[in-house]
Amino acid sequence: MRRYKVAILGATGMVGQHYIKMLKDHPWFKISGLTGKESVGKKYVEAVRGEAPPPPPDIADMEVLPNDPKHVDADFVFSCLPTEPARESEPLFAQAGFPVFSDASAYRMEPDIPLIVPEINPDHLGLIEVQRKNRGWDGYIVTTPNCTTVGLVLPLHPLWKALGLNRVVVTTMQAVSGAGYPGVASLSILGNVIPYISGEEHKVETETRKILGRLENGAIRYDKTYVLATCTRVPTLDGHMESILAETGRPATAEEVVNLLEEYVSLPQELNLPTAPRRPILVRREPDRPQTRIDVDAGSIQGMAVSVGRIRVDGNNVRMISLSHNLIRGAAGGTILTAELAAYQGLLD
Repeated sequence: MRRYKVAILGATGMVGQHYIKMLKDHPWFKISGLTGKESVGKKYVEAVRGEAPPPPPDIADMEVLPNDPKHVDADFVFSCLPTEPARESEPLFAQAGFPVFSDASAYRMEPDIPLIVPEINPDHLGLIEVQRKNRGWDGYIVTTPNCTTVGLVLPLHPLWKALGLNRVVVTTMQAVSGAGYPGVASLSILGNVIPYISGEEHKVETETRKILGRLENGAIRYDKTYVLATCTRVPTLDGHMESILAETGRPATAEEVVNLLEEYVSLPQELNLPTAPRRPILVRREPDRPQTRIDVDAGSIQGMAVSVGRIRVDGNNVRMISLSHNLIRGAAGGTILTAELAAYQGLLD
């Protein structure tokens, strides 16, 4: 595999810092540019707020560039921009010939833009050619899901394949880092649970159905599973926990469900992609796991596995708790894994 030059759009935020942490020793990708807004012209180390470990010296001294393709020398870009800047900048990079791998929400639900979880729907990358034709772009945009959706759809996928799904009801307990910096005011969240996150429930419900959908005749036919979400903010730093009730298409036993989850591997594991965890789902058999403080960094690639526990099965009803790292599997790591899959398939050349 050749080594690709990559720029990170919005590199000074929390997610951008996780990209740098995960890419600093990457065998396929080398950071060649970092962009920002207010910090343009500064050294990267002067622009960041320190939510992640200090950047390596070669990255620390990089100059922060504007979000403009004319200033970026790279084979492709990662975008962790906020929604509105992403809506403005990402098409400019795609028009200029850059593949754009984005964890922003701006274009996830566009009909010709893939929304990818590499273990679940790698075939949806087939939308890239449809998108290029529709939009006249030399480059393209590929998106990854909301940080909450990932922790739901990954443990659902093996059940969906083997048992079918009729309905899913999920209540989330989402960490404050999911709100970005500066996030939720301390006096609002300390010692408190906020039972509402604007726009989040709709994202979880619709993204899940798009990811599980089928690519047919150049379009995604959404899956018919009925998804109902309630999203809450809790006073944990990192890690989104979810209480899931899945109504399956046929009855199952607890042993069957546990085996489906424990044995689940998919294309990224088969290809041994650099950021793919050996097991994307880790089943915890203890009665009180997963726990955020103990399990948030789970996986052979730290933070890239979803931990699942408290599995209870009653006929067609499967209840379980999932936990995923919202800044790694739900953001930087999931998008890096998607770009690795695209590289393997020759979509970066």
